[in-house]
Amino acid sequence: MKLLPLDKPELIEVAVGWLAREENWKWLDFGDGTHALSAVSLKIMTQRDIHVLRVFTPDDSDTPIGLVALSDVRRQWKTAGSVWVALGPKRYAGYACRAVSKLLTLGFGELGLEAVTAWTVVNNMASRRVIEQLNFRYVGRQRRRHWIDGRPYDRLLYDLLAPEHHEIPDPYAQRPDAASALTPYLAPHPVPERPRPDPGTSLGSA
Repeated sequence: MKLLPLDKPELIEVAVGWLAREENWKWLDFGDGTHALSAVSLKIMTQRDIHVLRVFTPDDSDTPIGLVALSDVRRQWKTAGSVWVALGPKRYAGYACRAVSKLLTLGFGELGLEAVTAWTVVNNMASRRVIEQLNFRYVGRQRRRHWIDGRPYDRLLYDLLAPEHHEIPDPYAQRPDAASALTPYLAPHPVPERPRPDPGTSLGSA
């Protein structure tokens, strides 16, 4: 498995396609209820230091199969306001959790972060299990904060400190049951108590 920079127009177009799928966008929030991004918006995000975006590949190919990201990265405070993922082909769902784990290793290592925040919609049990597998700690709940098909749902808030992170080893990728709906928990912006930026230039966590 590799994490590759989102630095080519064709990769950006592929990632936009993933984000446009209902099974991905309904769990995401790019600010003010925005669920999807244009290629221009995603390209702008790749140019800003507050986002770290990578496409990931399977073990046996260099073909991109998903997008994973840290957003609202504040190096001066050593924090990231959110971590999220959008999966491509569903048959590669087992790679998503490992891709997030590798990105967390990059964040805590290369970027020198001390804490990363994540959130998930309360009814996404698969995502909740993944968050727990990654050793995130539950820290609170935002009530009636996320809307799907006109219905409000709570969001569960989590965080992870650098000493608590342990990268998932490679064999984990062979477990396709590890994350069938990971996209949800890795939603693209921080908790609402923090100010939001223009959703067109960030994932809501700038």
